[in-house]
Amino acid sequence: MAAMVAGGAGEADHILKTGGVSTMLKLGFLPPSSSPSRSPPLYTTSPSSLFDEGNLRRNHRPSPKPLLQKPSSNGNQHRIDLQERISKILVDGGYMRCGDGDVELTVSSRDRDFRVSVNVHRRVLAERSVFFEEKLGKGRGKGKGARHVVEICECDDVDVYVEAVALMYCSDLEWKILGQSVPKVLALLKVSEAIMFEDCLLACLKHLGKIPWTEEEEEKVVSAVTHFHPRRASAALQVLQRVSVGSSTSSSQPDGIISRLLIGVLHAKDEKARREMKGVLLKLLREDGGGGCRITEEREAIYNMCHKCISSLLVCLPKSTNLIGEVAREATNLLWLVEILISKGIGEEFVVLWADQKELAAVHSNVQCVYRFEISRITSLLCVAIGRGQVLVPRDTRFSLLNTWLDGLYSDFRWMKRDGGCFDRKIVENGLSQTILTLTMAQQQTLLLNWFERFLNQGDDCPNIHCAFEIWWRRAFVRQHVGGRDLDSSQLQIAVCDHSS
Repeated sequence: MAAMVAGGAGEADHILKTGGVSTMLKLGFLPPSSSPSRSPPLYTTSPSSLFDEGNLRRNHRPSPKPLLQKPSSNGNQHRIDLQERISKILVDGGYMRCGDGDVELTVSSRDRDFRVSVNVHRRVLAERSVFFEEKLGKGRGKGKGARHVVEICECDDVDVYVEAVALMYCSDLEWKILGQSVPKVLALLKVSEAIMFEDCLLACLKHLGKIPWTEEEEEKVVSAVTHFHPRRASAALQVLQRVSVGSSTSSSQPDGIISRLLIGVLHAKDEKARREMKGVLLKLLREDGGGGCRITEEREAIYNMCHKCISSLLVCLPKSTNLIGEVAREATNLLWLVEILISKGIGEEFVVLWADQKELAAVHSNVQCVYRFEISRITSLLCVAIGRGQVLVPRDTRFSLLNTWLDGLYSDFRWMKRDGGCFDRKIVENGLSQTILTLTMAQQQTLLLNWFERFLNQGDDCPNIHCAFEIWWRRAFVRQHVGGRDLDSSQLQIAVCDHSS
């Protein structure tokens, strides 16, 4: 064996960079298709071809003795590390066991300041690589002592290419690859596919199927494996089964996986675990970009749970003195479900459902605030979503929602503030203001005059929506946008309350 190393190149961590093997394809050394075929591809006959008479020639020079050149004095640590990696590959290779090589293979980096020359054996290359078999096994240089000189230029992955050639001398590739990282295996996979080194390619696929991946690595693995030639589909499928959803793991009915998870959280016995899993599921369902059937399934599952929570509240709320824990639990469950609906953009139906809960609102008004205030948080959440444009419902539905639940929200506001970090007063007040201002002038007047009286009585224990009140006032008395169907100023009434006592 003889080897010569000089200069520097890119880190092995970057070997998957696009174009790492593209230069070899461009220069004619690699086949033009990533899906290799045993039939020889077409190659250019221009002088730049690596297999023209200038680059592939007979040479009767004796093989040079093994030589490892020391790092250049001006080389930085980056280059030294790369040289050391390649040196180790060459030292560990099995070239010496096969005697002097008859192919001098040189791999150079893209900037041409790093070159590796290694003497290898045409017989080994032809046996392990379909590509080398086609290129070197066609009677070229069959005379005794004949040598070929091949140079691969402008490579981003010099060390990986050298290692792939070294692995051709290894009989147990799976053992040799054992312990390698995902990026390293993917790099070997890419080069092995390019030179049709099937044994190494299959060993890499098996190794990827055994080791864990990070989420970032998972994307790279899937990208690298999904395009494989059909004859490698079986090995690739074994790798992709880790991330591919099959019929055995998918749910096509509303009572499938999503319903099971929702029910598990809503009925959990451990309160800490329940809160934690609520956060996890809310995050995952927000991220879920599934469409069509997936959205339909989720909608049905969540709305089924919403109806069950409302039914439970109708049963528990009249007995709230004895069932205060159940009321709070069902209310927080319903609040969580509404958060999911809003985050997925499917909350419109719930606004209609909540606005129609006249019976629940009537029961709510007859129960002490300490037992019921969790329910008003649902109304405040809907107002915030409507005020932000996250939920779009008809004007009559918006007015019905406020007409049904706003008085209860005013009464419960003092208790809602006590909820600490779970409640942001400014956000609720802004959402409520924006929702009211989307209504007709007559509806705004009804709601804001009612708020005016409540605020004067409750003070800080009532939402402060004076900004909405000011906007309504200016619309009514300052700007007075009069139209064919606009509210005439004569319809406006001002309520004056005397609270001097």
